[in-house]
Amino acid sequence: MTAPTAEPAVDSTAEEPTAPAAPDGESETAQTAETAQTAQTAQIAQTAPEAGAAADPQPAVKPFELRPSLAALRAGLREGRGLRVVRMVSTAASLAAVLLLGWGVYAFGLTGLQEKHSQANLYRAFAAELANATAPVAPAPDGAPVMILDIPRLGLHQTIVVEGTTGADLARGPGHVRYTVLPGQPGVSVLMGRRGTFGAPFAALPQLRIGDKINVTTGEGSYTYTVNAFGQGSKPVDDKFPNRLVLATGDSTWIPTHAIYVGARLDGQAGAGSGQTGARTDLDKALASDTDAWPALQLWALALAFAVVVTVALAVFWNRRAAYLSMAPVLAALLWCVYENATVLLPNIY
Repeated sequence: MTAPTAEPAVDSTAEEPTAPAAPDGESETAQTAETAQTAQTAQIAQTAPEAGAAADPQPAVKPFELRPSLAALRAGLREGRGLRVVRMVSTAASLAAVLLLGWGVYAFGLTGLQEKHSQANLYRAFAAELANATAPVAPAPDGAPVMILDIPRLGLHQTIVVEGTTGADLARGPGHVRYTVLPGQPGVSVLMGRRGTFGAPFAALPQLRIGDKINVTTGEGSYTYTVNAFGQGSKPVDDKFPNRLVLATGDSTWIPTHAIYVGARLDGQAGAGSGQTGARTDLDKALASDTDAWPALQLWALALAFAVVVTVALAVFWNRRAAYLSMAPVLAALLWCVYENATVLLPNIY
């Protein structure tokens, strides 16, 4: 038998077996993942304070930070106030324009109708006086009819002439100057008439020519005058004939600056009239303004303003349509009176 062989002794210093090394690609991948994880951890650590800070509640808004909003509000209020002012001014301007346009329609259109109405009433009254032999042959009250005037060249027929030459007198027709005699009596008689408003009876006065006839009828009879001279402004008719008639009116139908005159001589002998004349006043001059109309104009204007207030109140507290329908005639009548007195303030021969 063979003797058993002894196993060789194991060296304690010998290296333990190790796992086989990973391939180079796998090692790089692991390192890259580890580096990315480390960077992500560092980023989280850095952003953590910021997130915490963001999570903190916002501090209360301080009062001074509201000032921009208040300033904007004030600017808006100022802008709104400015728009209201502009709207009020535009409304007032529109109303003034409408009132001015209405006055123009009245002065150059409706006053003619008013003058025709006055002439019709005056003619009936004077015809009755002639029939009863009570027509005036001496100075009469202002506005009273004193004669009938006919000028064929101008188309004036049976036109009533009143006593006085104020704006209110000439609104009814041609007027006789107080301090001159009546036509047909010995001396010089002067008549004035409007050229632009209230029927403009003397609008065509410049069309008269030498030789044209002027017929008048007074309480003493009928007389005829023949045109023979003309004048204007500070140069009136220059004629020494004792018994004459002078007609006067404005030099323009728009804005007269002086008077124009037409002179005529009496055909035949003057009547046996008294030759009395009235007192001379400042209103007997050509282009004089009737200042006596101011108080009446103010009263009518106040009445119109009061009526407007009443109309607005009724429209607000009652019924708008009913208020306008019921107050429209009142407002129209008051506005007519305001326009009438305002027009009377114009120069008397305008």
